[in-house]
Amino acid sequence: MRKAFHEELDRVAETLVEMTHLASSAMNRATTALLDADIHLADSVIAADAEIDALRADLDLLSFDLLARQQPVATDLRVIVTSMRMSSDLERMGDLARHVAKVARLRYPASAVPAELRSTILQMGHVAERIVEKAGSVIAARDLEAAQQIERDDDAMDDLHRELFARVTDPSWRHGTEAAIDITLVGRYYERFADHAVSVGHRVIWLVTGEFDPASEGSHEDAEDGATVGA
Repeated sequence: MRKAFHEELDRVAETLVEMTHLASSAMNRATTALLDADIHLADSVIAADAEIDALRADLDLLSFDLLARQQPVATDLRVIVTSMRMSSDLERMGDLARHVAKVARLRYPASAVPAELRSTILQMGHVAERIVEKAGSVIAARDLEAAQQIERDDDAMDDLHRELFARVTDPSWRHGTEAAIDITLVGRYYERFADHAVSVGHRVIWLVTGEFDPASEGSHEDAEDGATVGA
């Protein structure tokens, strides 16, 4: 019974790692669609989000089943509860990649990103991929040092987000209100994507140590991920 239980717990962790891979792929393709005005790629990101949603639903059902059948305590209980919270973060990350793809689709055949901001958006995409891939490694290995490094990756994303906002609000901005709204929303999507990865790191730290800082959770917990464009 206990062996079967821990095999199911391993399956929960494997599902979470699979979700990080899907979120990374989604944001990679959404960034390319945004920069290249690739409507077919944008559509593929939007459609593929259903797979992440389905994995979250399956994981939550399995977790509820384990809670009911096994009535776990101590570390095993933390694993199940934490996994459900992480699946929520990862599902939201998939949603945010979909939002980026929707901006690309809305502005097709034009690119939603002015030429002078392409490098900043590209960097944000790279940071987003790096941070979610690191989150997957943290989940798989329960690596406390790597979990703490996610905070530094998030700092890099915050810097890029501030840079983007400064460019949009500069008096020299010449691309109009529509483009300003698009870029502001896109910047928010990338910034929130990184925030959810930070939340995953915090949850792994709690899982391993049993220690959790409520103040750190407050900046990332279930906040609105921004309005959507062309939803």
